[in-house]
Amino acid sequence: MDPILVGYLGAGMLFVFLAIGIPVGVSMGIIGVGGMLLGAGELFTWGQLRNLPFWVVNNYAFAVLPMFVLMGVLAESSGVTRDVFYSSDLWLRRFRGGLYQAVIVGSAVFAAISGSTIVNAVVFTRIAFPQMLKFGYSRSLSIGAIAGSGSFAAMIPPSITMVIYAIITEQSVGQLLMAGVIPGLITAFVYLAGVYLLVRLRPSLAPPIKDRVLLSEKFKSMIYVWPVLFLMAIVLGGIYTGLFPPSAAGAAGAFGAFCLAIAKKRTLKRWLPPALYDAATISCVIFVILIGGLLLSRMLVVVGIIDSLVDLITSVADTPLKFMIFVSILYILLGCFLDTTSMMVVTLPFLFPVVVELNIDPIWFGIVLVKLIEISVITPPVGINLFAVLSALGDQAEFHHVVKGVIPFILFDILVLALLISFPELATWLPQKMIAG
Repeated sequence: MDPILVGYLGAGMLFVFLAIGIPVGVSMGIIGVGGMLLGAGELFTWGQLRNLPFWVVNNYAFAVLPMFVLMGVLAESSGVTRDVFYSSDLWLRRFRGGLYQAVIVGSAVFAAISGSTIVNAVVFTRIAFPQMLKFGYSRSLSIGAIAGSGSFAAMIPPSITMVIYAIITEQSVGQLLMAGVIPGLITAFVYLAGVYLLVRLRPSLAPPIKDRVLLSEKFKSMIYVWPVLFLMAIVLGGIYTGLFPPSAAGAAGAFGAFCLAIAKKRTLKRWLPPALYDAATISCVIFVILIGGLLLSRMLVVVGIIDSLVDLITSVADTPLKFMIFVSILYILLGCFLDTTSMMVVTLPFLFPVVVELNIDPIWFGIVLVKLIEISVITPPVGINLFAVLSALGDQAEFHHVVKGVIPFILFDILVLALLISFPELATWLPQKMIAG
């Protein structure tokens, strides 16, 4: 059977399985196993089923993933998110549009201890949105700011998205995490500047807040933020200097988040069991998707689909710029149907060989890919962050409010994407300066 035809059939079956409600990890695994049985025989297929799942869950390098998940869950359980937003609010409230700025700054800080865009968006919806409505802020732009800045967790380390990219493409987790620092800060800065200009052009989006806040109260609020900054320094500083590898950095971060939660919440049985359950559930779902995706990618290799797809893509996109435009369109479209992990697991097996073929820096490509994922999670009609925010809002908003509010932030992200494509050094400079990669 023609490999391209097999690829089309597999893609069609995947969408059918997803449409009838089969989990994406299971769907990819079924298609992968079926394709290997037809294309490589029973012996090869059973060998892969025996070895590949064990290799994924037993690889020490992959321990960074559940550690980062646990770190974020424990940090959220400790209530640190509310403290970060509260402090940002006090410092920025008197500025025009200060609550928008507080959400952006708070999300950027929380993203540095939580790798999940959904958690980031949902948490700030519950904390910030009532305050924004209370002070007469635009309902739509408030939702857009929360959904857009919630995507920071994909770029600012520790990023679960980057860890998954590193696992699939066999790149350095440490270098990828460091590569996301400057693009993440640039994104936050562009958001801050963009919101500032919007509020200046349309003052009705953010009425002035006349409440006076004493300087002593502002500094007092920083007491709750310093432990978070210290936790960030341990994780990122340890990776950057080579003091410990990413897996150990994740463990150190999870332990630090645990100590922070202990200090803020004394009764362990109320918050610790649910937090551990959530961390285990999220980690298991990610590993199931990874295993299913790797089975699918092995099938694509053994039946010859990868070579055919690489030839097809390079015939259309034969330069790095054309290829990046092709990938950008592909990911923004796929973001309407798949979650971020599934997008990478499904597409990287045939995209990454093209990256190698065109001599594209894999670290830079990974950062551009993460930026595309940030855009896809807030792109209507099916951006996953949009529905996360909408579910957290309940009956306080309708979908058209979400779509209207998120459009400016999509434009901000496209601007950052253009910068990253035009100046690869924004992603590659910091990893090159690492003492140990």
